[in-house]
Amino acid sequence: MKQKLIYLLTVLCSVLLLWGGNKIATEDLALQGDGAAAETVKVRVVEITARVPSQVVIDGITQTTQDSTYFKGEVLAGARKGQVLFAKQQLDPLMGGQPDQVQAGDKVLLTHNPDEQADTDWIWAERVRSDALIWLGAVFCLVLFAFGRAKGVNTILSLGFTIAAIFAVFVPAILSGQNVYLWAILVCAFIVVMTLLIVNGPGRKSLAAGLGCAAGVLITGLLTFGVDKIIRLTGMVDENSMFLMYLNGEKPLDLKAIIFGAIIIGAVGAIMDVAVDIAASLYEIKRKLPNSSFHSLVRSGYTIGRDILGTMANTLVLAYIGSSLSVVLLLFAYNDSLLYILNREMIVVEILQALVGSFGILLTIPATSLICGLLYGHRGGEGEDGAPKVEEAPRRASWEDLPNL
Repeated sequence: MKQKLIYLLTVLCSVLLLWGGNKIATEDLALQGDGAAAETVKVRVVEITARVPSQVVIDGITQTTQDSTYFKGEVLAGARKGQVLFAKQQLDPLMGGQPDQVQAGDKVLLTHNPDEQADTDWIWAERVRSDALIWLGAVFCLVLFAFGRAKGVNTILSLGFTIAAIFAVFVPAILSGQNVYLWAILVCAFIVVMTLLIVNGPGRKSLAAGLGCAAGVLITGLLTFGVDKIIRLTGMVDENSMFLMYLNGEKPLDLKAIIFGAIIIGAVGAIMDVAVDIAASLYEIKRKLPNSSFHSLVRSGYTIGRDILGTMANTLVLAYIGSSLSVVLLLFAYNDSLLYILNREMIVVEILQALVGSFGILLTIPATSLICGLLYGHRGGEGEDGAPKVEEAPRRASWEDLPNL
């Protein structure tokens, strides 16, 4: 009963904190745009009315410059649901990466064409890909529930709260020009506490994992802050950083703080994973071997941590490389100097994320092991070889125990 009450209170407090955090984060939020953005609708193509290639003769050679496809689409949602709109898709075959021509049955997005001289009021904007993502997410949730049952449901719930914390609180706080360092720490603390209480429940195991994770995140933050002073980052990672800098004229965004937030938000998941693995493993050892001492538990934590470290560090490094692979390919293709590439701020930030995150994981292992030893263990319970001393099972009574007559 107590566990259920704490669970419900955690869910309720998470909802209230997210709601309150969103209110505070969006208080001074000023999004770009004048509210007159082009109307966008989701339609299903019901008929292709015409395909018109536009050709031009260059040096005696006829080349197709544009392909125009005219079609009718039925609106699937919104105020215009059920209406049939006439639209055009215009493609340039001379440019690479062009989408496929629309076909009957395709789901696409249309935007209203503001040009009064255009031959259609609606133009093709993009294919609808969100439906496939929703189905994929639904399958993921079903598989998670099938394997995890109650734990799976709790994992889905905590994941939803985590996503809400990032996109409903952290991102608006940054765009509002508020203190990114403070909000990054608050969001990380919320994610860690909420996840541990919902997924694992209250107890020494969650407390040990939470404290170990806090130590790892603290180390990651301090390293990021210190290394930033040494390598003198400007925050201008790419051309998008320039737009961010001038996004809020009254409160310019702190680009270096955004890098700090990105690093610790990116590392907190892996750090929490390591802390939970070690805390859960040592908790199970203590449960099976009640006489396990502080020293034996810490040594076991170090041993478990060594096995975890390599794979988790690889996870971080590969994740960051995979997310920026296209940029890395471009830099290598158009720059002959490896020294120049390794000193580009874009590459430096990616390397910094991987290294600092790995440092956080590395130092989370001894921190969590020490905390588990303090919370789980007691002194004086080691055997001669340093292994946890196992209590002997009580001996069964036998006929030999009867007194001699």
